[in-house]
Amino acid sequence: MISIEAIVRPERINQVMAALEQAGCKGFYYFNITGQGRQGGVEVFSGRGGQTVTRSSLPKTMIRTVVRENMKEKVIAAIVEAARSPGEGAIGDGKIFISRVEEAVRVRTGERGESAL
Repeated sequence: MISIEAIVRPERINQVMAALEQAGCKGFYYFNITGQGRQGGVEVFSGRGGQTVTRSSLPKTMIRTVVRENMKEKVIAAIVEAARSPGEGAIGDGKIFISRVEEAVRVRTGERGESAL
C-alpha cells in the first residue's frame, strides 16, 4: 500500500478531487494548511495606506489517500494533471509525497491490509 500526500493550490482542490474519482481513487481526505515552499511568498496590500507587505506563508490544501501499489502512477498522474496551472504550470502548483504504508485496519470490521482499503 502507498500513501500519497499532495499539496496543491486551494482553488484547484475540486479539480483534483474529480480527477482522483475518475482515476478510481474513492477514498481520500483533504484539509487546509499554511506553509512556504520554493515560491517563498507573495506581496499583498495591507489595509492602511495601501502599503505592500510580503506574506511568507501561503494558504495551500493537502490531500491524502492510501492506495494499492498498482494504482500509484495513475493517481499521481491524475493529481499532476488536475493541479498544474494552465500551460507549463507555475511555481506554487504544489508537491506530491509518496511513502509506504505498513498496515491498514478497518475499524468497523477489523479487516487488515489491502482489504481494509
